[in-house]
Amino acid sequence: MGALFPARDESFMILGLDDWKEDLCKEIPEPRLARSLGVQTFKLPPSGSYKSRDVPVIRFPEMHYCPSCRRLDFHNTFCSWDANVCEDCSRQLTPSRFVVSCVNGHIDEFPYSRWLHQGDFDVSKKHRLSLRTRGESSSLSDIVISCSCGVKSRTMAGSFGRKALLGLTKCTGRRPWLNGSESETCSEVPRTMQRGSSSVWFPAVRSAISIPPWSDKVHKLIGKYWPILERIPVEDLRPALVGLAQPTPPGPGMDDLVAAVLQRKGLLGDEKITEQDLRDDEFKALYDGFPESSSHQQFVSLPVTDVPEDARGVFERVCQVSRLREVRALHGFSRVAPSDGEGSGAVSAVAPLALHRTNWLPAVEVHGEGVFMNFDEDEIAQWAESDFVVERVGVLQNALNLKAAETGTPAVEASAKRVLLHTLAHVLIQELALDAGYPAASLRERLYTNDDQAGILIYTASADSAGSLGGLSAQADGERLWNVVRSGIARASWCSTDPVCIESTESGKDALNLAACHACLLVPETSCELANTYLDRALLVGTPESGYEGGFFSGRDGGGG
Repeated sequence: MGALFPARDESFMILGLDDWKEDLCKEIPEPRLARSLGVQTFKLPPSGSYKSRDVPVIRFPEMHYCPSCRRLDFHNTFCSWDANVCEDCSRQLTPSRFVVSCVNGHIDEFPYSRWLHQGDFDVSKKHRLSLRTRGESSSLSDIVISCSCGVKSRTMAGSFGRKALLGLTKCTGRRPWLNGSESETCSEVPRTMQRGSSSVWFPAVRSAISIPPWSDKVHKLIGKYWPILERIPVEDLRPALVGLAQPTPPGPGMDDLVAAVLQRKGLLGDEKITEQDLRDDEFKALYDGFPESSSHQQFVSLPVTDVPEDARGVFERVCQVSRLREVRALHGFSRVAPSDGEGSGAVSAVAPLALHRTNWLPAVEVHGEGVFMNFDEDEIAQWAESDFVVERVGVLQNALNLKAAETGTPAVEASAKRVLLHTLAHVLIQELALDAGYPAASLRERLYTNDDQAGILIYTASADSAGSLGGLSAQADGERLWNVVRSGIARASWCSTDPVCIESTESGKDALNLAACHACLLVPETSCELANTYLDRALLVGTPESGYEGGFFSGRDGGGG
């Protein structure tokens, strides 16, 4: 919704949920996540054929130009809405490369006429725009805009500046993905962007792992009929559930069904579940473990008892997660910059997916496996008080303070524990990609760093059966995981770009990385939940200046230089 995508030589925008065909969307129940987002359920986007047009779209941008006659105009002036050919030249039209957007999620056509005329617009003359490229380079200065009125031609050079359109135009407040919506009043100065840029659409996603009892078969069954069951009084539940109850295993009995309905009704209170609440529940389920008792289970976590002696000062608990299900829901999006502002303060508003409130959101579900590790909190707390750690975390805190001052948002506190665990998670993703049989892009991290938590879950991110082949959860057995950690730390102690990398300060997005680069720590964006920020391998192994002391693994087997 609101995202642009190319289709052949054309460009389209996905319409909001108001225009979707709900009957084509398969339901994905996840009560905890649904309550946290204020909806009733989730649905899988339809995946029909091209001709069935299951996902509604509109043509955007509407500005096109003809490569033959070089005319630049709206699409409906060239041909009918269902064609894409210049009727004068019989050439395929090309969508405009440029759009304008603002941090409030609005998007519109690039104002070519205003950019060219700069206020010198003679209404008595005929105006027909044209676009041509000089063919000398691929820079913006090679793209020339002209008008039949005779005004001096102008290139696109300088149009991408933060204030390039100041005084020329203001944000129109347009929301073309919300069919029939009126433009909003907006005081922001729009920014020029290429329509294929990632900055045009940042998804706002929240996810949750299905944990007992919500992952049980009985809750899945209740979820199918929940719109009806939620309205039935408690005293009338048993007669209403007669058709669902099965007197003999493995089907759910009447008592199981009633208990499930009552549990789900308990989720309908006024108190809203936060994302941290979701994480806390997941951590407890992962830490406590949940044995397999049925082939229909969606969550199995078994504590590992044979952790090596030399790893006990590092690991506090290890669990083999042989089965899990994750639901990822899209609840909005932003433009220009991400809306969550993880670590740097929110700088963009979350745009709505629908004009009218809906009781569902689009989502996908992932089935897979993983390895859960909880680290010794006492060891981490003692290590975090050292001068070496305080100094390096202080550099990150300074970057956070500067970003907060720039955006006018409260400064986020830099946590040594969070940076340590996040850096280690990236090391483990890269190492497990070598040992577990999955590419790094198919692995994901999930951090648990609240009070009394120091956990990392590395799990598969594949949406098909390849996400549960057993190669990842098997790495939790015995000496194997500790060997993976030692090997990863040994690799992290040296980078091919050293000494530049290990001496780096305030690098990466918003200066929220220290010793981290593509050669050592950065992983695919789909694998990281913090956008490849909050990374510093010196917190793992130390620096040459410190004699490779001060890192959490310095002096341990495999750590240090």
